Amino acid sequence: MTTNSDKKRLYIGGEWLEGNDHYDLRSPYSGKVIAQVPLAEKETVLKAIECAEQGAKEMKKLTALERSNILERAAGIFKERLEECALILAKENAKPLKAARGEILRTIETYKFAAEEAKRIHGETIPMDAAKNGKGRFAYTKREPLGVIAAITPFNFPFNLAAHKLGPAFAAGNSVILKPASQTPLSALAAAGIFEEAGLPKGALNVVTGKGSVVGDILVTDPRIKMVTFTGSVEVGLGIKERAGLKKVTLELGSNSAVIIDSAADLDAVAQRCVEGSFAYSGQVCISVQRIYVQEDIYESFLQKFTEKTKQLKFGDPESEDTDLSALISINEAKRVEGWIESARNAGTEIAYGGQRTGAVLHPTIIKNAGSTQEVSCQEAFAPIVSVNSYKTWDEAIDLVNDSLYGLQAGVYTTSMPKAFDAVERLEVGGVIVNDIPSFRVDHMPYGGVKNSGTGREGIKYSVEEMTELKLAVFTL
Repeated sequence: MTTNSDKKRLYIGGEWLEGNDHYDLRSPYSGKVIAQVPLAEKETVLKAIECAEQGAKEMKKLTALERSNILERAAGIFKERLEECALILAKENAKPLKAARGEILRTIETYKFAAEEAKRIHGETIPMDAAKNGKGRFAYTKREPLGVIAAITPFNFPFNLAAHKLGPAFAAGNSVILKPASQTPLSALAAAGIFEEAGLPKGALNVVTGKGSVVGDILVTDPRIKMVTFTGSVEVGLGIKERAGLKKVTLELGSNSAVIIDSAADLDAVAQRCVEGSFAYSGQVCISVQRIYVQEDIYESFLQKFTEKTKQLKFGDPESEDTDLSALISINEAKRVEGWIESARNAGTEIAYGGQRTGAVLHPTIIKNAGSTQEVSCQEAFAPIVSVNSYKTWDEAIDLVNDSLYGLQAGVYTTSMPKAFDAVERLEVGGVIVNDIPSFRVDHMPYGGVKNSGTGREGIKYSVEEMTELKLAVFTL
């Protein structure tokens, strides 16, 4: 049972408001109720938009230094509350504490990058006299905030992926309405409290929890929202794109990321990195390693090392310091992937290791040479499952990686510089990571994909560009 202290409130216009209806938030691991969360109604969302409009006006009045200082203070408070925030993750999305602390450290760094970027948003001068009719004219550009931005975030990195939307939005002088995933509202509400303490103007951040069919639909279609930034499934992303009209849209969607292992100076180290990339947070990472293509001469050696290291992983309670993997976000997700594994087995594909499910916990699973049309290979698993396939030629490996609906990031291990550069040119992805796994990401680099992996780029500087409009001024001298 929950207590009164477990009943959460909405954060709108700088005020903590009671909701009329609530839903029980349960731990994915234990199934126990950990909080009661408000279900925002239409009127509540409309109020949040009104408050965000006022918040946008206040944000636009702030200097670059003032916006930077707010972000720096928020980063400092996150640092003070690192353990508290990590425990929120362990409870609401079953992220093991070791990984949860890592996410909070990244969140802190993301807000620090945003604080720095707030002080270097600028335009440029235009050489008007390069045109015949430009003589006697002076021109420059400046970047202006869009206004109200709707940020819709997923469950898997609820602190840091929110930071990738809030940080650049505030750096650029916008206000935000944040709609977190239904399973991870506690992190969003905690972030709201931190920004309130950091001195963010009222209305600059509004957190509305509840059903996407209610909250999300209004945010996507209301003309007062100038941009929607969304991280989540392809299906929802396509729906947003279709209904958003002329407002800006940034979509970070799915992937079935691949890594090519052509040659390596240290195959043991490569195997270890691939284990980390395949099974970190039970594979619930957009750039989790799902497909591994190994040159046939080193295939068996790699598979042996990879399997041995996978067997060392410990799964269990996310609040235990020893846990590497815990529950998937729901038992239905675990059953879904269990069904995919069974389909592969029925098709004659060998399950080299794992495949078992205990409640919502899916054991780390290695599949040998899954067919390109099998669900475990061609669909986004978002689970601790990986297919290890062999290939003969370099061209075959490139074609196998590109044979995908997605194109977020890919990894390439090779000791050949010509092959490395060839991979950069030919792989149909948003990012090529040479001599590392596709799961590599630092929070200031451009991040985004092609194909069904989305549109637009994150990474603080690049998000600021997405979240501003370019204005031109021309003077006749």
